[in-house]
Amino acid sequence: MTSAEITAIDDELIWHPYGSMTAGGPAPLVVESAAGTRIRLADGREVVDGMSSWWAAIHGYAHPVLDAAARSQLDSMAHVMFGGLTHEPAARLARLLVDITPEPLQRVFFCDSGSVSVEVAVKMALQYWRGQGIDRPRLLTWRGGYHGDTFTPMSVCDPDGGMHSQWTGVLRDQVFVGPPPSEYRPEYVAELADAVAAHRSELAAVIVEPVVQGAGGMRFHDPRYLADLRRICDDNDVLLIFDEIATGFGRTGALFAAEHAGVAPDIMCVGKALTGGYLTMAATLCTERIATTISEGEMGVLAHGPTFMANPLACAVSVASIELLLDGDWRGRVAAIGTRLREGLEPLRQHDSVVDVRVLGAIGVVQLDSAVDMAVATGAAVDAGAWLRPFGALVYAMPPFISSVDDIDTVVAAITAVVHAHTR
Repeated sequence: MTSAEITAIDDELIWHPYGSMTAGGPAPLVVESAAGTRIRLADGREVVDGMSSWWAAIHGYAHPVLDAAARSQLDSMAHVMFGGLTHEPAARLARLLVDITPEPLQRVFFCDSGSVSVEVAVKMALQYWRGQGIDRPRLLTWRGGYHGDTFTPMSVCDPDGGMHSQWTGVLRDQVFVGPPPSEYRPEYVAELADAVAAHRSELAAVIVEPVVQGAGGMRFHDPRYLADLRRICDDNDVLLIFDEIATGFGRTGALFAAEHAGVAPDIMCVGKALTGGYLTMAATLCTERIATTISEGEMGVLAHGPTFMANPLACAVSVASIELLLDGDWRGRVAAIGTRLREGLEPLRQHDSVVDVRVLGAIGVVQLDSAVDMAVATGAAVDAGAWLRPFGALVYAMPPFISSVDDIDTVVAAITAVVHAHTR
């Protein structure tokens, strides 16, 4: 098909994420191929992917190790149901995940997307209490969060400024406290403690994104808040859930963001970079105590079972992606990316329209004083040689870990071009 034919069908039939079928706007760019850190467009241009395809493609595209893992798995089976059956890729992946996540997490439930892994985490928490004959139907979280697009995750996204505010009155009413400050404030810890204590009899769990709040605002907070939450939850007999879908597998400079605080949650969600961006896959891990309590409860099972749970192809690629990460100097690469981003983006702090510049691990964020025009921003970034996907007033990058110095400089140049275009 020609690029024009693809665009015509796309315009007529395809609904894109957070897109309108009637509002018009610029046509999506047609991608011909992708390799390494580069996306090749159908018009012949190549752009550095500053987004790792929504934070997932940490090894870039067409990586020979991941390609080989996928091809090898295809020789045996692409998929088989997980009800009553098991297979080597799932066993290897479960073993790896338990080995690299915080020690108390000993049980693995495979999911088919990050949002579903949050659904499963909440279901685990609810069933944990119901298995003891206790009804604790609510969750507590802090504002500014984002946990997914299905209904339970939406209920713990920011209720006012988040992307799901239109569902107010439809979603379950959860407990919210103020967003975590970037710096450490004891008075905020007291606010957390008071909120958990006030609602402890109805709280199944506290759920947060550790250290980095992603699509809710790209905010960073002091890791000590996680240690405080662990203590507060223990004091009030409330479970603690960490949503590490965006932060897991090295993105923040630690393998998992929980390591910054040296604490372990009762339940952890992982996804995105799990497969290196090759396939949709996620997992929810929990402690032995939670798994046993649910299994010995009235229902006797965790009431969830996705059709593509533990898909062998996705499991095999996930194993290859994790082993590739662990076998290399990922800490050094992430640190180098962060240093280059910081050096390149810091001068933008002097720009009149820039509210803040922040970098953590391989994440760079420029916050503007108003929302960007997506068409203008996309054009400016692509003309500068990089693919970015700003949202709201945030222009940010999460480049692949294999990015070279030149790649990062191109990403910085693209962010700079977006900032300049924003004020013309």
